[in-house]
Amino acid sequence: MSLVKAEKTDKNLYTLEFSVDKEAFEAAIENAYRRRVKKINIPGFRPGRASRSIIEKIYGKTYFYDDAINEVLPDAYEAAVGEAGIEVVSRPEIEVLSTDDGVLFSAKVYVKPEVSIEEYKGIEVERHVHKATDEEVDAEISIIQRRNSREISITDRPAESGDTVYIDFEGFCDGTAFEGGKAENRPLTLGSNTFIPGFEDQVIGHSIGDEFEVNVTFPEDYHTKELAGKPAVFKCKLRSITKTELPALDDEFAKDVSEFDTFAEYRNDVMAKIQKRHEAEADRGVDNALSEALINKLVADIPEPMFEAEVDGSVRDYENRLRMQGLSLDLYLKYTGQTLEDMRSKLRPSAEAQVKLRLALEKIAELEGLDVSENEINAEYERLQKTYDTEPEKIRELVSAEVVKKDLMLQKAMKFVRDNAIIRETECHCDDKDETETQNENTPEETQYETKPESEEKSE
Repeated sequence: MSLVKAEKTDKNLYTLEFSVDKEAFEAAIENAYRRRVKKINIPGFRPGRASRSIIEKIYGKTYFYDDAINEVLPDAYEAAVGEAGIEVVSRPEIEVLSTDDGVLFSAKVYVKPEVSIEEYKGIEVERHVHKATDEEVDAEISIIQRRNSREISITDRPAESGDTVYIDFEGFCDGTAFEGGKAENRPLTLGSNTFIPGFEDQVIGHSIGDEFEVNVTFPEDYHTKELAGKPAVFKCKLRSITKTELPALDDEFAKDVSEFDTFAEYRNDVMAKIQKRHEAEADRGVDNALSEALINKLVADIPEPMFEAEVDGSVRDYENRLRMQGLSLDLYLKYTGQTLEDMRSKLRPSAEAQVKLRLALEKIAELEGLDVSENEINAEYERLQKTYDTEPEKIRELVSAEVVKKDLMLQKAMKFVRDNAIIRETECHCDDKDETETQNENTPEETQYETKPESEEKSE
């Protein structure tokens, strides 16, 4: 196996010619014959007993060539790429040029582009820090309070706003029961406004066992067109009443839900944790701003296959997340009324940003002479092992040391840019925070500048 020619035929496009010698090709043909002979029926021969020469005489000399070519091609191509010293970023377009004396192949491949980047030191960005507020603390503690609540039965009074009632009902429109308007022992929290406007107000004041009618009018924009804007009567029976009892926010509550002895200590800890999250959000904002700046400073003519490959990876990643939620990609697309091409189009901006950022960071690592030690690689393997709860040997099988090293190099390059940036601290108000969080939601339509490690993609 040898490289015959490596020629740059266009910008970032190479044509390789490489060969497999006659002896290696002949061995592959023989292997193909031995694999297939048992399934070949030749008149006058028992299955599997026909010689290769007989088969080739009947079906032609090239009968086993396709199998043999598929056997020798992967190693021959990999060796040719290594000998040419190029970094391929696309699937090869393979052509068999000759099978006269061994095999002569041609492969057209796109390679990683030449990259330049300047002024990546001293980038000026703002770090927007949101100060934790009492309202945020109250909201978070309220969630914990509700999680620790209990339902108590109410038997000595009529239903009130805030109670949960369990009712039987059947709806009638123009004297006729309509589809979907009947239920038994249906829970309804009064005051939640989850039923038709006016329904819940007419349940308030009734006691267990009461049978009564509720008169309402369906909204004009009601989702069932046959009922929209029409008056209806619901015949109801109240079966039971419960009320959510929240625990008091005191020292006992703090002891139950945390390691603290007093509510004041617990509240301070919640405040500190919220502030820590805000600090992390601010750091991510800095990284996003720096990443965007690097992307804008990058000079490179990037071949299309690099973007397409990144979109492919994004689709796989999104499909994996859907699968974890019990959905298939096909079902998701059907529910959302999208095609796969629609989804790929929405993911494209993010994919372009990822490719550009990766190229920029790789170039910075090269320019600054950054390196990754063996100890750092081993430590990353340990982290991956714990993250995916698998055996060390399995992780090393799934993810090569070269991929781990590349990921760590990107992280080091980003740290270098951050350490050399000019970062100005600014304090933001809650309204600004809400807007920032909305912009950072993880949806397929958005462009995110966080580079996902290749090692974690492969581990998944």
